[in-house]
Amino acid sequence: MKILISADMEGATGVTWPADVLPGTSQWERCRHMFTSDVNAAIAGFFDGGADDVLVNEAHWTMRNLLLEKLDERAQMLTGRHKSLSMVEGVQHGDVDGIAFVGYHTGAGTEGVLAHTYLANSITGVWVDGTPASEGYLNALVVAEYGVPVVLVTGDDRTCEDAKGYAPGARGIAVKDYVSRYAAVCRPPARTAADIRAAAREAAALARRHEPVRRGPFTVEVEFDAEHLVGAATCVPGVERSGTRRVSYESPTMYEGIRCFKAVTTLVSSAVEEQYG
Repeated sequence: MKILISADMEGATGVTWPADVLPGTSQWERCRHMFTSDVNAAIAGFFDGGADDVLVNEAHWTMRNLLLEKLDERAQMLTGRHKSLSMVEGVQHGDVDGIAFVGYHTGAGTEGVLAHTYLANSITGVWVDGTPASEGYLNALVVAEYGVPVVLVTGDDRTCEDAKGYAPGARGIAVKDYVSRYAAVCRPPARTAADIRAAAREAAALARRHEPVRRGPFTVEVEFDAEHLVGAATCVPGVERSGTRRVSYESPTMYEGIRCFKAVTTLVSSAVEEQYG
């Protein structure tokens, strides 16, 4: 049994504000240890549950945040940016039986600690066929096309609630409870590690590949916090203005949909100015 762990950082134990997840800050250095602890707990739990192989895909910011030297030696880690499927890179090779979303968060425009979708700001909402879409929702649609179930989700309590919409059978572990976008009631790492490990052990039983799910075509709509970002986004072929601050595009598969979304966010990022956005 092979498990892929997609590891994001905003939903990690103890993380509540931007400096906790911004590479280079002292708070980031501190929180990297708790982030690695969450991931190690998931690794240990999956091996407890019978996994033979665990690959961790770094999915936050620079995708170079986890401490490799502290990682459970039974696992391997895919680290670094510019990967074909970004947060779920590795799922496309046909050998993954289940995927875990560790350290995830809610989507842009919703309640949740450090809630956003791909970009920390700029994007205020994403919808797929009219349904609000978090990163977890988008990634779940991608992995379904490879027949891989989402078996575990960790993050704040709102993230676990969000996961019920895209992975109702997955185990969910809240490491903190939402108070505001920058505040939470946090459990200490010793407690969250035990909770994550126990949930991962149970989640291993859910890791069974199924027939690929073909649901397309998908209509993806993205809303920004400023009108000029629409101009940047519509430089991507097939992306069209659908409102003053909105664009939309259609993709036959979510594999193509997420790659187009990556292109949109890359261009939009380049159009954001430091003070005015």
